[in-house]
Amino acid sequence: MKPRSIINRMNDVAAAVMLPMQPVFLLALRLYVSWQFLKSGWLKLGDWETTQFLFAEEYHVPLVAPTIAAALGTAGELVFPVLLVAGLLGRFAATGLSVVNVVAVVAYAHVLLSEGFEAALGQHYLWGLMLATLLVFGPGRLSLDAALVGARPRGSTTTA
Repeated sequence: MKPRSIINRMNDVAAAVMLPMQPVFLLALRLYVSWQFLKSGWLKLGDWETTQFLFAEEYHVPLVAPTIAAALGTAGELVFPVLLVAGLLGRFAATGLSVVNVVAVVAYAHVLLSEGFEAALGQHYLWGLMLATLLVFGPGRLSLDAALVGARPRGSTTTA
């Protein structure tokens, strides 16, 4: 057997073994990244006065008044994660959280891009990568999107 055939066969076996894990992996991504944003949204909602102060004095959201930015940011951190956990409008929810994530980095860039905050910025990169994965592959078979459309979500590039 040629080395090329051996490599192809090994890759095929590995893919077949991992295929059943795709829906579980996508669900785990959805749950983890959603939890990160939900925590932040609940914190903002729980102390609205402090949230408004931070948006007025500390966060520098471009082109949006601080009060509106606080309301939109908090709503995004609460609504999109709920949709993503359920896997309802999964790609829409992942897009919304991606926007929230990018705006958070831009608004707090004066801190996140300074020395000593590499780990905090790294968290935003990680969440961005997780959300990009959900955008590319969709929420998977363990989602309301899949249940409503059938076993294979519309526009999905995988069987998950």
